[in-house]
Amino acid sequence: MSFPPLVPHRGRRFAVTARILSAVVFTFVCYFSIGIPLAVLPGFVHANLGYATVLAGLAVSAQYLATLLSRPHAGRMADAMGPKRTVIAGLIVLALSGLFLALAALVPTMPVLSLALVLMSRLGLGFAESWVSTGSITWGIGGIGGEHTARVISWNGIATYGGIALGAPLGVTLAGHFGFISLGILTFALGLVALPLAFWKARVPPSHGERLPFKSVLSRVMPYGAGLALGSIGFGSLSTFVALYYASRGWADAALSLSVFGGCFIGMRLVFGNTIGRFGGYRVAIASLLVECVGLAMLWLGDTPHLALAGATLTGSGFALIFPALGVEAVSRVSMHNRGAALGAYSVFLDVALGLTGPVGGWVAGRFDYPAIFLLAGMASLAAVALSLSLYLRFGRDEPERESRADARA
Repeated sequence: MSFPPLVPHRGRRFAVTARILSAVVFTFVCYFSIGIPLAVLPGFVHANLGYATVLAGLAVSAQYLATLLSRPHAGRMADAMGPKRTVIAGLIVLALSGLFLALAALVPTMPVLSLALVLMSRLGLGFAESWVSTGSITWGIGGIGGEHTARVISWNGIATYGGIALGAPLGVTLAGHFGFISLGILTFALGLVALPLAFWKARVPPSHGERLPFKSVLSRVMPYGAGLALGSIGFGSLSTFVALYYASRGWADAALSLSVFGGCFIGMRLVFGNTIGRFGGYRVAIASLLVECVGLAMLWLGDTPHLALAGATLTGSGFALIFPALGVEAVSRVSMHNRGAALGAYSVFLDVALGLTGPVGGWVAGRFDYPAIFLLAGMASLAAVALSLSLYLRFGRDEPERESRADARA
């Protein structure tokens, strides 16, 4: 009887993982920068500048609007010009966004000017997010092959929410000790430090082949993007309003809930990331959305910080695999020459959901109080379950076998 060469296989998997990490490190830098002001910015706009909760939510959501507007261009840029140039452009804009944020902190006695600078910073950060994230994913896939798409997306997500989980409490600490200006200075420095790494990393040539019109790509990924959007409202609600939700009840450690969310997200990706290949993306998405819904219900009904923290735990655990589970299916609907465009189109739905969550959630909070935001997000998750189930019944019956073959090739 012969046995498979375990060590060489492990060595290959380690080499693949190392190459993925060398690409998604730029995503980590970007989302670490996004996480730094996340728990502090709404309070700065609401308390320091004196604006209402709707504008506080809008200040956060402006980033998602910019990301939404730039996603199609980012995908096309990654396909046509290469992911390296896309990431470098994003890092430059990331540094500039930090500069604007630092300037906003210098003029709090001029609230209109300060808010304008905050919005400029958020818009720049949104453009940087789309270019860096889309470029990093296509850089990773192009460097190791399309059969590892699920792993690249999963690791990119770990970098995304790992960056937010680490950045949020650091931002609170820095703002408390050194003032709001320190957040902008750190963001500016991170962009500058990451640039040489991007220049040093080997480029991946642009793919050559037929480029589908963006409308065609969008129509192919739309059902999966709609499920992603509905399932992302819970994350948008938690990240935007958890600080104000805690403050309205006199609870401390709002940033801890974001850290727990990110920690659970990373843990689920690391431990259960291979379930997409074993059970299929649709099944994983349905199960994940149900878990997220339970977590949001706990946030809605929570009357103690411990119950709210448990709700954040389940929300992060459920949200963890939604993006890659539906994303692998979305990318598979187009050829390799349109992967960047497909990722950009698919991610647009995430941006729409997060962009609308801020102002809509602010209106809901002003009219019905903060728990109602999480009730609305839970209902959206249930709708995503129904949509994912319908997609599974239509397309997903042979998915486990197909994904298992892909996993075996990996």
